[in-house]
Amino acid sequence: MSDQIQRRSFLKGAAAFAAGATGGFACVEIASAAPIQVPTVDRLAMRVLIDSAHDQFLKPQSVQGVQHIPPGSGRGADYRQVLHNQWGLSLFLESQREAETRNILLDFGYSADALLNNIGILKVDPTKVDALIVSHGHHDHYGGLNGFLAKYREALAPDLKLYAGGEDNFCHRVSPSAVQGQFTDFGQLDRRELVAQKVTTVLCETPTVVAGHAFTTGQIKRRSIERILPNTFVERGIKDGLGCDAGHYSAAELAGKPIPDEHVHEHATCFNIKGKGLVVISSCGHVGIVNSVRQAQEVSGVEKVHAVVGGFHLGPAPKDYLQQVVAEIGKLKPDVVIPMHCSGLNFALEAQAQLPEHVIVPTTGSRIVFSA
Repeated sequence: MSDQIQRRSFLKGAAAFAAGATGGFACVEIASAAPIQVPTVDRLAMRVLIDSAHDQFLKPQSVQGVQHIPPGSGRGADYRQVLHNQWGLSLFLESQREAETRNILLDFGYSADALLNNIGILKVDPTKVDALIVSHGHHDHYGGLNGFLAKYREALAPDLKLYAGGEDNFCHRVSPSAVQGQFTDFGQLDRRELVAQKVTTVLCETPTVVAGHAFTTGQIKRRSIERILPNTFVERGIKDGLGCDAGHYSAAELAGKPIPDEHVHEHATCFNIKGKGLVVISSCGHVGIVNSVRQAQEVSGVEKVHAVVGGFHLGPAPKDYLQQVVAEIGKLKPDVVIPMHCSGLNFALEAQAQLPEHVIVPTTGSRIVFSA
C-alpha cells in the first residue's frame, strides 16, 4: 500500500474516531483529493495581529507596489493599553474580488490575552471572520484559539470551520531540555474544545480552497536544499480523547519515546492576486520556505511569485545554510519578501543584503496591502 493511500485511510479513520468521540457531532471533514480551481482576488490586506516586536517609529513604505502601513504608537483609546508582542504569530487576512470580501484568521498567537487585546486596539472586527486556519501544531500558533472562540463564537457563523494541515496538528509536543533525554511540555491542540464550540475541523493534506478566495498547499513536498532545523519532539497516540490518532505510524514511532517532529501536517496559506501572482504565507516554514513556495506553484499552476510572507524558521540557521536558502528564495524572483516571527534577525539582514529592493520588515500591528 502506498504512503498516500495509507495517509488517506488513516484520515478516514481519524474522522470516524472524532465523530464517534463527540456523540455524533461531525467535528472533522476530509478535504477532497480532487485538483482545485485556484481563485483569483483583486486585493489582499494583511493585518499582523501578533508578532514578536512592535516598532512605533516605522514609516509607511511602498516596495515593488506592496504597501506597508505600520501601526504607529500601538496604543488604544486608553493610553495604558498597548499592543502585546509575544513569540507567536496571528494574521487577519481580508481579501476582495470585485465587491465580494472574505476574512480569514490565520493562526492565533501564543495566548488569548494578547490576541484579544490586539484585536481591540487594532479595531479588527472578528465577527466578520469567514474561516479559521491553523498552520501547524505548535502552541505559539494555536495558543489563542480557544480563548478567541470563548469570546466570539456566538457572533460567528454557525458552520465555522478550522482548516488544519492534518491529524498531526493534534499530537502532543515536547521541547528538549538542558538534560539529554528529558523534555518539557509544549502542549497539544485539544479537539474536544473545538467540538464543544461546534467548530468543524477540515483536515487538508491535499490543496484546499478556503472561503472561496484563498487556498492551502496541502502536504508540502521536501525537494530543495532545505532541512528541518531542530525544534520540538512529538508523541503519538490518544488518551481520554486528547492527542492524535497513531494508527498509521510505524512501530519505531510508537515505541513510547518522543521523536523529532517532521511536521508532516504543516501547510501554507496562499492567495493569487490578479495580475501580480502568488502571495505565499508560511507561518513557520519548518519544512522549508522554498519547498512551501514550490508546492504553491505546483498546485496552483501559477509560476509568478508576488510575495513570500511569514515565519521561515531560520533564526537558528548557521550562516552558510542561511545564505544558501536566501539565494534559493532569490531564484524564485518574488517581488517582496516579508519575514516575521521565527525568521530571525539574521534572515532579515541576509535578505536585505541579497535582495535589497525586495524586503519589508513589518511589526505587530502592521497592515500590508497587495493589490492588482
